[in-house]
Amino acid sequence: MYNKKILIIEDEEPIADLLSYSLKKEGFRTEIANEGKVGINKVKKFIPDMILLDLMLPDISGFDVCREISKNYSIPIVMITAKSDTMDKILGIELGADDYITKPFNIREAIARIKAIFRRIELTEEHNIEGKANVIKLKKGIEIYKEERKVLKDDVEIDFTNKEFELLTFLAENKKRIFSRSELLDKVWGFEYAGDTRTVDIHVQRIRKKLDEDKKSSVIETVFGIGYKLID
Repeated sequence: MYNKKILIIEDEEPIADLLSYSLKKEGFRTEIANEGKVGINKVKKFIPDMILLDLMLPDISGFDVCREISKNYSIPIVMITAKSDTMDKILGIELGADDYITKPFNIREAIARIKAIFRRIELTEEHNIEGKANVIKLKKGIEIYKEERKVLKDDVEIDFTNKEFELLTFLAENKKRIFSRSELLDKVWGFEYAGDTRTVDIHVQRIRKKLDEDKKSSVIETVFGIGYKLID
C-alpha cells in the first residue's frame, strides 16, 4: 500500500493540505489540483492509484470530472462533498465514483476508508493470482477477464466502471447463490459503506443495460424481496 499515489482535486486549500499532509504521513504520495480541468490534466502525468474528488469546483462540476476520468481510466474515485443530498451521492456513484466522504469529515475515518479501498483491490488481485481462473465465461457470449479487469460480450469490450466490474465478477464467482442488497454492499463496497441499497439496484440496472439485457432475461436475476443472484 505504501508509495500509492493519490490525486486530490479540491479547491479549498485547508482541506486539500490537510488530506495531503495526513496521507503523506501514512506513506502515500500525493498531488493537489485546485480546479477540475487541472485535475484531469494531472491524471495523465501523475497516473494516480486513487483520486479524491471534490464535488463543487470553481471551473467545472466534480460530476463532469468524474465522467471524463471514468471514460478513459480505471482509477478508484472517492467523491468529497459538502452536500448530504442522497441524489447527489447516487449520481456520483452512477458516474463511476467508488465511495464518497461528506464534509465535514473526520480525517482518521477518511484515511481508513481510503486504505480499505486499496485493501479490497489488493485482495482481489491476490485472489485472481492464487484462486480461480482468470477468465469467467457466462452465457450469451459474456466473458469476464479478472486480471485485465475487462468484460467482453461477443468479443466486443464493454466499458464498465470499477464497481460495476467488481459487482458482476463477485456474482459470477458465486453463481446461483442469492445475496441481499445489504450483503452485496458489504462484500463489494465494504467498510461500512454509507450508501443505501438503491446503490446496488442502480449498478445492476447499469450492468444489464451495458450488456444489452432486460430484467427478464438477464444473467443477473432479481430475487423478489431478497436481492440478486447470477444464473448461467
